[in-house]
Amino acid sequence: MKNRSCYQGFSLVEVTLALGITGFCLLAVLGLLPSGTKVSRDATQSTKANLVAAQVMNFLRSDVRLPPGQANKVCGDGTQTCSWANLHGHWFAVATPDTLYFTNEVKQTGNVVNSPGSAPPSDAAFVANMKYMIPPTVTTSICRITVAWPAAAAPVQANGDLNLTNVAGSVELFVTINR
Repeated sequence: MKNRSCYQGFSLVEVTLALGITGFCLLAVLGLLPSGTKVSRDATQSTKANLVAAQVMNFLRSDVRLPPGQANKVCGDGTQTCSWANLHGHWFAVATPDTLYFTNEVKQTGNVVNSPGSAPPSDAAFVANMKYMIPPTVTTSICRITVAWPAAAAPVQANGDLNLTNVAGSVELFVTINR
């Protein structure tokens, strides 16, 4: 009898086929990465916009009439510069939309804007628009809060609303303001 030596292993065809299947699978996975990062970025921006809306809602709900001579401490401990104090009682007195700008770190920047056509601050990433539903009363009003991003893509229109045609995303909610 002849003693045959057995070589065990894969043939060249099998190796080529396995590499082809592996390459096809990797190509499909790598093709999904850009859409996955876009979804993640959009979710992050949406979460920040909801934080902005919650800040505005909480301020509007907590804006109470102060006794004469008492200072409004709307900006907290003084470490943050903000112009939210300008909104104090504004919802009843004027009932026109107000616009606030926020940075990417969800900090208020710039001044309260009540007129269309004004440019956002250079560091603004989000724009929050508060439109008070007519007729406001001394005790109650309904406010529509719209937060959009990027701020530069959402100019204020003549009626005080935001133009949302070129924005990457927006969040809208309604809040009841009781006094």
